[in-house]
Amino acid sequence: MALREASAPRVANRGKLFRGQRTAYLYVLPALILVVGIIYAGIGYNGYISTTNWNGIGPDQSFIGFDNYVRVFGDPVFWTAVRNIAVFAAITIVVQMAIGLTMALLLSGNIKLGNVYKVVMFLPVVIAPAATSVAFRQLLTPDGQVNETLRFFGLDVLTHAWTSDPQVALLALAAINVWSWTGFSFILYQAALSQIDGDLIEAAQLDGASLWRTVRSIIIPQLSGTHATLVLIGIIGSLKTFDIVYLTTGGGPGGSTEFLTTYIYKQAINFFDAGYAAALSVVLLVLSVSLTLAQMRATKYGKD
Repeated sequence: MALREASAPRVANRGKLFRGQRTAYLYVLPALILVVGIIYAGIGYNGYISTTNWNGIGPDQSFIGFDNYVRVFGDPVFWTAVRNIAVFAAITIVVQMAIGLTMALLLSGNIKLGNVYKVVMFLPVVIAPAATSVAFRQLLTPDGQVNETLRFFGLDVLTHAWTSDPQVALLALAAINVWSWTGFSFILYQAALSQIDGDLIEAAQLDGASLWRTVRSIIIPQLSGTHATLVLIGIIGSLKTFDIVYLTTGGGPGGSTEFLTTYIYKQAINFFDAGYAAALSVVLLVLSVSLTLAQMRATKYGKD
């Protein structure tokens, strides 16, 4: 009898625990439906479309297997887009991290009007990419304000058709991206610098370490997690960059600024080749996941 009475509260507690877990799952259910029902289902459907020959509008779909993927890897525009992304990522990631870290170090102390400078640094991040693209498209025209400023200072030799010359158009896009997103790197470095133990820096200074040696040997290694995060975000951001490219150069001139995202858009919308666009999208997804996993693995081994 005593055993039955003792077991009754346990059963009741298990029942309450089960009901609590069920309630928690109900809270998660809307997000789960959204992710599985829309995102993953969309990825699966896109994978199916990539194996068809379809214009994206009509009812006729013919199954062609992996022909679209064979076409992808034999497409010179695809490889041009991959090369453009690699160059764009290398420039933007390095420059943004360098400027962001430098500004974070300069503004880490008690600087007069320091908060104003921080707001100025971060302001471009919150501006809509569409507005940024339209503004820079005007600024970088042959008769735009950038060239007018250079002429005003007698630097006519530096004037250029920044977005119309295949040799410099990609660099111009990289400069726009650096202007837009350096503030993000700055904020992350600011947060990371506030977590560094001041005793380490003080000990280095007492040992006679110069400012540069302190930064190079103490501060920069302590920010390894932030470096890895910014590299990962930069790679993913470069792979999915669309608005700045499409609204500024449209992938031109001559494909010199073609990205996978703009090429996918053109294949699906301009050329009505939904099957091939879907295959390009799958390749972009695989490339993104592969690079992300590789970066995470490298970061993990670096910590070990």
